[in-house]
Amino acid sequence: MTGTVVITFPYSKDEAERIAEFLGADVLEYSAEIFDQVFSRKKRIVALMSMGIVVRKIAPLLDDKWTDPAVVVVSPDLRFAVPVLGGHHGANELAKELAGIGLVPVITTATESRGRDSVETIADRTGTDVLNRDSTREVNAAILTSDIPVHAVQGPAIVLAGPDVSVLVAKGTYSVGVGCRKGIRADEVALAVEEALAENGIEMGEVFVYATTTKKLGETGLVEGVGALSGNLIFLDDDTINAQAGTGPSRATRLGLLGVAEPCALATSRTKTLVMGKKVFGRVTVAIAR
Repeated sequence: MTGTVVITFPYSKDEAERIAEFLGADVLEYSAEIFDQVFSRKKRIVALMSMGIVVRKIAPLLDDKWTDPAVVVVSPDLRFAVPVLGGHHGANELAKELAGIGLVPVITTATESRGRDSVETIADRTGTDVLNRDSTREVNAAILTSDIPVHAVQGPAIVLAGPDVSVLVAKGTYSVGVGCRKGIRADEVALAVEEALAENGIEMGEVFVYATTTKKLGETGLVEGVGALSGNLIFLDDDTINAQAGTGPSRATRLGLLGVAEPCALATSRTKTLVMGKKVFGRVTVAIAR
């Protein structure tokens, strides 16, 4: 089974198989439950049928634009490919790909329809992920009317970004929250993180970001320790940290913070799920989220 599926009615099977052969996809016959069955298991869905059918079937299944599959409707006459869901997350590219067999891609997302790249498109092209996903709405809106600069920063480095700045980081699964005592050394930080990851069977390359509080900006050992792991370290403001839920008690409350390691890991994670609650390794506290 592939990550792409073409769904159609029996009378359009020949056309569906042509599309599937071109995409390297599977063909499934339409049934009342078919979208329920494939929605969470496929990355790309091509529906060779009326758009109304597709909209009605996928509407109850919508969850999050960052995790929902890309859905493209192909008109029954094989003339048009219309992204219906996930335009910035693969559907636009899928529709353009179908131009290879003569279909006309109908792109409606504001940025691409005006010949401009969205944040998500840039991330896909550079093999990165958007760390602060809420930022894309404001940045994409700005892209419509002006040329937004893209800054490439080589680390080790510290990046302080506001809510209207999209931060793209290397792809990965896990985020690591790190707290430390004052005057921490780089080797202590690196060793603590390595031990935490090893305990959870996580490879270094599976981590896409390390996070801590802005109150640790002066801790060069923390910056250098994460740098030694070739990691991306970001500093979160108090409001972001204190907005997190599902964390345990912490001595950081005396600093006006909900915590450090756990909320920092959760704030930068994708599914907001703790893999390892905060654990102390010497003078370093580590938490891992996915």
